[in-house]
Amino acid sequence: MTRLKNSKALVVLSGGQDSTTCLFWALDRFSAGNVSSVTFDYGQRHRVELECAREVAESAGVENVILPIDTLAALGGDALTDPAIDVDSELNSETGLPNTFVPGRNLIFLTFAAAFAYQRDIEHLVTGVAETDYSGYPDCRQATMQSLQKTLQLGMETGLTIHAPLMHLSKQQTVELAVALGALPTMALTHSCYNGERPPCGHCPACELRAKGFAAAGVVDPLVSLQ
Repeated sequence: MTRLKNSKALVVLSGGQDSTTCLFWALDRFSAGNVSSVTFDYGQRHRVELECAREVAESAGVENVILPIDTLAALGGDALTDPAIDVDSELNSETGLPNTFVPGRNLIFLTFAAAFAYQRDIEHLVTGVAETDYSGYPDCRQATMQSLQKTLQLGMETGLTIHAPLMHLSKQQTVELAVALGALPTMALTHSCYNGERPPCGHCPACELRAKGFAAAGVVDPLVSLQ
């Protein structure tokens, strides 16, 4: 892997398994002094992830800034911002997407992250999106990231690059990458549960996907082992 020790990177850190793995990937690639992180408060029902992001960043020795984006909660219509919608319910009959899909979320996150980076001469954004072993969100696909990167480059006249190191990895491979990067102990500080429960509920889509990845990798999830 090419290392860019003289470049600065900004990690979009949710406090979850994937973004934490990406944080350690960025630390390995760009070096500790060149990595910072940003977390978005968008009115999510699993608000515990904000504290988890802070703890993960602190543990890794990385700056973390939380930015408020309450418009997504005001729009509503999805299970991650509306407590009245069950995260375990079936797919949206009209779109065929899970009801946990927040329209435009990753597009908005990365646009705000790009603006944040622009002010700080940061030219690399790192995000944990993936198009394998995920929930089917269209804003997690490689084509979306490529298009958005071009749009941000044109709109801000910058050489910004979006990195999605997990894009083609399965959940098993993501766990294996975390182990290789030395991120496994920090997983005890992370949060994935859509219901916002800690210890995790174990039955929501996010919990099931996480458990599947750790089981396939033959690795004990440090978060679950704390229970």
